[in-house]
Amino acid sequence: MIIQNILVIKLSAIGDVIHALPVSHALKETFPKAKITWVVEPPAYDLLTNNPYIDEIIVFEKKKFKSIGGFMEQIGPFSSALQKTKYDVVLDLQGLFKSAAIAWLSKASLKLGCVDMREFSDKISRPVIGTNAKGHIVERYLDVVRELGCKVEQVIFPLVITDKEADIADKLMVQAGMNSQNPYVVLAVGANWPNKRWPAKYYAKLVDWFYNQNIIPVLIGGGVVDERLADEIAAAAEIPPVNLVGKTTLKQLAHIIKKSKVTLGGDTGPVHLAAGLNILTIMLMGPTDANRNGPYRQLDHVIEVSYDCKHCWNRTCKFDRDCLDAISVQQVIEKIKNLI
Repeated sequence: MIIQNILVIKLSAIGDVIHALPVSHALKETFPKAKITWVVEPPAYDLLTNNPYIDEIIVFEKKKFKSIGGFMEQIGPFSSALQKTKYDVVLDLQGLFKSAAIAWLSKASLKLGCVDMREFSDKISRPVIGTNAKGHIVERYLDVVRELGCKVEQVIFPLVITDKEADIADKLMVQAGMNSQNPYVVLAVGANWPNKRWPAKYYAKLVDWFYNQNIIPVLIGGGVVDERLADEIAAAAEIPPVNLVGKTTLKQLAHIIKKSKVTLGGDTGPVHLAAGLNILTIMLMGPTDANRNGPYRQLDHVIEVSYDCKHCWNRTCKFDRDCLDAISVQQVIEKIKNLI
């Protein structure tokens, strides 16, 4: 089979798109002349820009499709943008109804998906059950391109930070009262699931400990919840941390993370970004499984709760407890001491 055009569907969330980035490198290494098109939702779009292994990005704005009127208005232009290229292969790495619909619209002759596809997406694309079917999600995605003949000799996370983005990030740190020459750590305070968030009162104690080590703690995140958590941490800490929550783009955040001594937080996009950048990463986990979702290539840096019910994959706890509250500040400090 001659492969000239490949469509990758990985829409969201930020952490999931980060996990899929090595797919673009693997495809281009094996099929250097093929056109690689990627469909993504707006929040993760910035992760794909300037990627030398992606030739075209198509944005899928899910919110505009939710009403009947919106669907009727959007489906034509979206289908036209999608179908202007005749795809030989589509890789549905999302595995949901919305991605299955896009895969079907692509009219690709070969449709492959990742293991554990849901919402009948396996009826459109064939799930690839590779050697890493029970392993890390990065390797599960790469198993899909291995099915196409990609050897994947190196796992590369292509993330291009422009000079302009780096300069803005440096200026943001200066405005916040520091510069990139100060030794600092990055604390990702939020997560989409409430039970993936370490308590603000613990972050505050960790902030105080870092200051006592002459290391500046920098808070990152985005959205109203993360802003509230940052305020709670600042109020409880003896010295407020540097607060960059909601102040950076993903690429600017990547630049800040690259210069940090360590990035710490729950199972959330910025922490996976740090792991992808090969920065020392500590992840605090409870409802999700480190074997699948831990920081890639740094699974020994994970601190998991000791509950028998860990890895439940539920957004809310059936026992109505704050899951990550079981991880103490001292546990985290000991892990940090061992690593840095």
